Formats: sequence, structure tokens, C-alpha cells
Amino acid sequence: MTQRFLPVAAASLVLAAGLGAAPAHAARDYVWAAGSSTVFPFATRVSEQFARKTGMKAPKIESLGTGGGIKLFCSGVGDGFPDIATASRQMKRSEFDACAAKGVKDIIELKIGFDGIVVALDKDGPDYVFSTNALYLGLASKVLRYGKYDPNPYKTWAEVGSGLPRSRILVYGPPPSSGTRDAFVELAIEAGALKYPANKALKENDERRFKEMVHPLRKDGWIDAGENDNAIVQTLTKTPGAIGVFGWSFLEENMDKVKGAPVNGVKPSLASISNGSYPLSRSLFIYVKKSNLGVTRGLREYVAEFVSDAATGRGGYLKDRGLIPLPAAQHEANKAAVRTLTPMGRPAA
Repeated sequence: MTQRFLPVAAASLVLAAGLGAAPAHAARDYVWAAGSSTVFPFATRVSEQFARKTGMKAPKIESLGTGGGIKLFCSGVGDGFPDIATASRQMKRSEFDACAAKGVKDIIELKIGFDGIVVALDKDGPDYVFSTNALYLGLASKVLRYGKYDPNPYKTWAEVGSGLPRSRILVYGPPPSSGTRDAFVELAIEAGALKYPANKALKENDERRFKEMVHPLRKDGWIDAGENDNAIVQTLTKTPGAIGVFGWSFLEENMDKVKGAPVNGVKPSLASISNGSYPLSRSLFIYVKKSNLGVTRGLREYVAEFVSDAATGRGGYLKDRGLIPLPAAQHEANKAAVRTLTPMGRPAA
């Protein structure tokens, strides 16, 4: 779909009239986005297309992890802070409140599509068929055994799941700042823990205690591999029996090197992630400072490109990068949100 944009100066005047007084800082002449390593290739592709179509500077895109990107985004207003936070999970209430405390208000939340978290291994390695229960028992720092939480005693996958190989538990994955790790802990580790009635009861009665017991990952079997998912892929091809955790798009790009393991009997695929049958599916987001629209040169145009039919529509160019598109109604709602500039509410959790 062809996008038509007002000249930047005129657009700035129109936006300023609708948004109130512009922030008291000089406008940057480029857009700055920071955050998720999973969203990074999508944001970069949109940046390239934006620069090609408008002739403006390509936006600066940084891969800091979801938590790191949102923290920087929320640290203040002005040129020293990003216009956009990219995220592989929704913004938390604590992060929203941290934003408000620093004067970052009227944040626009846009869901851009879906992704799946894959449990991958070398293409020529043994096959694994995981359950979320086995992932919890294999990777949690403490596990529930005989009514109490003990340091994880398991050394091989065969000890935690029927039919799994006798390979040692060795997983390369994202660090604590990553939204991919946050989502993996919630969708895999927590979901597996809740298969046990005692864990389920603990969560219902004392959710904070439940997270303290279940969420930390073991340090002798899980290796933080930074925000470079391509490096994890390379490690898997060189380390027999090792497993990697990263986003679907990196699996799709490297299917000649690695394969994704089924989880709860469902293989990761475009279809299983978009329809939610694959248990480690998630939504991807961008967060935009409304106050910077009309101030940072090209910001509104970049955001419009991100939610355009050409980029995130059913046949959009981001699908070729591995993004799984939203249903048509949600995609149209995104475009409407960019037109109306409606800020998000305070998250429930």
C-alpha cells in the first residue's frame, strides 16, 4: 500500500496543535528505537524501507533486550532517550510507573505480530520431544520434590522426561534483560511447574513466593548467551547435545543448521504459533512516546510504516523475516491507533 506523508515541517505543526506544547528539547533528526533482540530484525527492516521511501535518515535500532530497552525508554524525555521501545512481551506495571516517574507519559502501545520461542538443537543431533513439565524439571534452579523445594538435582534430560535422550542438560539462552527469557520462564517453566498441585496452590495463595521458588533458572545447566541469537545458533552446531532457546524467526532463518523440538506434542510453525496451539507462542510490541511525534523527525512516518499493510499485513515484507502477522481486525486496529494516537492504560500487572 502506498503511503502518503505530509512534509515533515507541516506534519510537526499539525501534530503540535493536536498534542499540546512540544517537549522543551531540540528535535533529533533521526528516530531512535531500542529493546528486544527478537524485534530487532523487524525494526531494522522497517528502518531500511522507511529510509528508502522518505529519503530521511534511517532510524537507529539497538538490541538491548526488552527489559534494557524499556528501562532506557522510560529513563526520561528528550534527545538522550529512545523514541520507541521494542518488546517481546507487554510492558509491566512497574515499568509503566517508572516511565511516569521520569515524565514519560502518554505511551502508545502497538502489537505488531506474533512470535514463538523455540527449543532448538543441531539439525543432525538427536530428537527431543519436550513437555513443559520436563522443561521445568530440567531448567528451574529449584524443583518441587517430596513436598519441598530442593536445588535441582537432575544432570541429564533422560532423568526428567520419558523418551528424552541421555544428553547432559546444557541450554544456551538469553540473559535476564531479555523479553524472550521472561516469556520462556512464563510459558515454559511456570506452565510446567503448575502441573504440580502444590505449585498451583502456592501461586493461588502467595504468587510472590511462587515466583521466588519457580522462576530462577539453574546456573549449572542454563548459560546466558547474550542478546545475539545468531551466536546461539552457531554454538549449537559446535556443541553436541546442546540446546538453544530463541525466537522463531532465527529458527526459520537457520533451518539448514538447527531444528525446533516439539513442546507438549506440537511443533513450532507459522500455523501453530499464529493459532496459539504451540504452547510457547507470544505477541511482539513497540511502545512509542506520543510527545515525540511531531518533534523527532520522521517518527510518525516510521511508526506508520511499521503498521502498514506493506510491512505487517498478511503479505507484508516482515513475514519474509519471520514475523507472524496479526489477524486482519487487529492489524486494522493498529493502523487506527496510529491515526488516533490513543495512549495505553496502566498495565494490570
